[in-house]
Amino acid sequence: MTSLAEWLNTATPFLAKLCLVCLFPLSALDKVVHWDQAMKQARSTPIPGPAVLLMLGILVEAITPVLIVAGWWDRAAAFVLMGFCAVTALLFHRWWEYPHFWSGQGEGKSHFWDFFKNFGLVGGLLLIVIVGGYVPVGQLVRDPLAPGPRAALPTAH
Repeated sequence: MTSLAEWLNTATPFLAKLCLVCLFPLSALDKVVHWDQAMKQARSTPIPGPAVLLMLGILVEAITPVLIVAGWWDRAAAFVLMGFCAVTALLFHRWWEYPHFWSGQGEGKSHFWDFFKNFGLVGGLLLIVIVGGYVPVGQLVRDPLAPGPRAALPTAH
């Protein structure tokens, strides 16, 4: 019989990854549903090809969270999503361009917080890049009550 502590040892990292990336598929869906608004935002960057840029963003936001939560190429997926978060912060949340960004409910204030929220996500994703996956969903589904961590063991040389 597996103890609650052993189960939590397995489930907690899975839930942490799920919480870290849950907003991205919703953001991808929002871009699809509100394509015209998303295109307007994509056109606001100096990068050419806004439609291609938008499609790549939708793919990144739809695919990388699944890979991260499932534990399939999670380090690579976290690295890609980390870059996406940093680039979108720098392209779309340039709070320093708004005078008096800190006062009242000005537009710059929301960009200030969105910029730093993006970099908070970068930090969480960097932990996945450094540490890697803890419990792939496949293992959790096959044996949900197995004890202990399932991190990859170092190989002998």
